[in-house]
Amino acid sequence: MTALNKYQRLEASGLWRASADDQRREVIASIGDATLVISDLQDRPLTHWSIPAIKRSNPGKLPATYHPAGDPSETLELAENEAEMVAAISKLQRAIHRKEAHPGRLRGAVVAATIAVIALGGFFWLPGALRHHVANVMPEINRVVIGQDVLRTMARATGNACHEDIADGALGKLALELGINEIVVVPGGIRTTASLPGGVVLLSREVLEDHEDPAVAAGYVAAEILRAERIDPLVTLLETGGIAASFRLLTTGQLQSETLKSYAEHLVTQSPAEVDYNALADRLTSHGIPASPYGYAVDISGETTIELIEADALMTQSKPIMSDGEWVSLQEICNR
Repeated sequence: MTALNKYQRLEASGLWRASADDQRREVIASIGDATLVISDLQDRPLTHWSIPAIKRSNPGKLPATYHPAGDPSETLELAENEAEMVAAISKLQRAIHRKEAHPGRLRGAVVAATIAVIALGGFFWLPGALRHHVANVMPEINRVVIGQDVLRTMARATGNACHEDIADGALGKLALELGINEIVVVPGGIRTTASLPGGVVLLSREVLEDHEDPAVAAGYVAAEILRAERIDPLVTLLETGGIAASFRLLTTGQLQSETLKSYAEHLVTQSPAEVDYNALADRLTSHGIPASPYGYAVDISGETTIELIEADALMTQSKPIMSDGEWVSLQEICNR
């Protein structure tokens, strides 16, 4: 989106608190990839808010106060002198809502071209081709909106996402390091990890509580990223919703609640697909993350994950994934 690109370098100072019981602290807010990134004064990410899901609690009043949808206890205040950031958030949200409400000329042209292609296709080729076409033309901002909708739908099975100030900061840093928008810890409902559209990886609290090395959690997240790169989560969502879901998303930019529910049920019942351990070893070591802790977590004998274990011997440089304090907070994130 042109509007998103325009504000990608915009920053503003503000006052943020993680919950109603916490003191406000000075932070820097910046526009990320369809997210509002909130960082401390040392440029360490504290949390990410999805721009479409940001709510303003005092429209027209100053200082402008925002909170993520569904959690009014976490707030960000932007003073009167940060009018450019206030205007940017408003403009981005209007652009998203316009896109959701009005398909527009471009979408009309895409629909026409799609129908023409469909007319040439066969019965067995059509559903898969349409799913991939819709996924390919869907803007990132729409993917983020869909991912947040799925997350809210899944809450019945997984419980509400777990949050804690220090732990959220650690998750934000790990997400940035691994190249995704967000890592969300949930109390249950999934075996280990799951992917949502919009660059979101769900991580079960059990992964954090059952292991003593943060490299294990990093390995599970990196493995899930590889799965999402091989099979687009949006394609999987459309597959569960049938061909009608693909047509609806293409023509209206929206999905029915039944489609979101079907996909949520799919995520909580599926077993994570296998990954290429050589590719995973390369991915982890490229970030300076040891691969053997994840290898032994998957197979305590190491026999079936030998590629991951041997990769550590070839790694020339490693770096701390997070501090001990951050890891302890992350292990306790669902107990706060």
